[in-house]
Amino acid sequence: MLKFYYNAAPNPMKIALLLEELELPYEPIPVDTRKGEQFALSFLAVNPNAKLPAIVDGDVTVFDSNAILLYLADRAQKLVPGPADAVKRGEMLSWLMFIATGLGPFSGQSVHFRHVAPEPKLYALNRYDFEANRHWRIIEHRLHNQRFMLGDDYSIVDIALWGWARMLPYVLGGTDTWDKYPAVKRFLDTVSARPAAVRAEALKTRHAFKAEMDDAAKRYMFPANERIKDQL
Repeated sequence: MLKFYYNAAPNPMKIALLLEELELPYEPIPVDTRKGEQFALSFLAVNPNAKLPAIVDGDVTVFDSNAILLYLADRAQKLVPGPADAVKRGEMLSWLMFIATGLGPFSGQSVHFRHVAPEPKLYALNRYDFEANRHWRIIEHRLHNQRFMLGDDYSIVDIALWGWARMLPYVLGGTDTWDKYPAVKRFLDTVSARPAAVRAEALKTRHAFKAEMDDAAKRYMFPANERIKDQL
């Protein structure tokens, strides 16, 4: 059975949604990053980068959420244009990588500098908030006149986007987020109402992940701070 290493962060939740959409049997294996379980030798053998999610599918190991999305969808030949449809395939790859290399990382850094980083942080927060909003405005424009990212066809691009869209008010830190991004909100409500999304969200309740961001959790989550801890 496919093994799915996860926590409740946006990237693992993408994979939870796809697994449920494809109705694939899987064994969910929680990895509590605030307890440092991502650095266990057993998990590093799966993902040397010590990040979630990851899967082991028989003899195949895949890590990075967007690589997993593409692998599983191609294997099932569902929720993804095939290689024969070069136009749709190119469109899908472009938007999937836009989320993988732009929207996701900038959203993550916006979260970090908004909610976690010590002062002074004005320059960094301004940069990442600006870039996060810029990327989300591109998504908003894309969804303004179409139901899903590839038009009428629900795909792994939408699944990748859903993982982050769920967190958008936290990412951008505003009380008026949905006023600024109504098309994203409409999209989020549409995907979240799918039975597979309901089941994916329920996965978070199957394990009690550590909630406290205490000193130990900060050491595991932000190991770079150890280099300058006397200056913080």
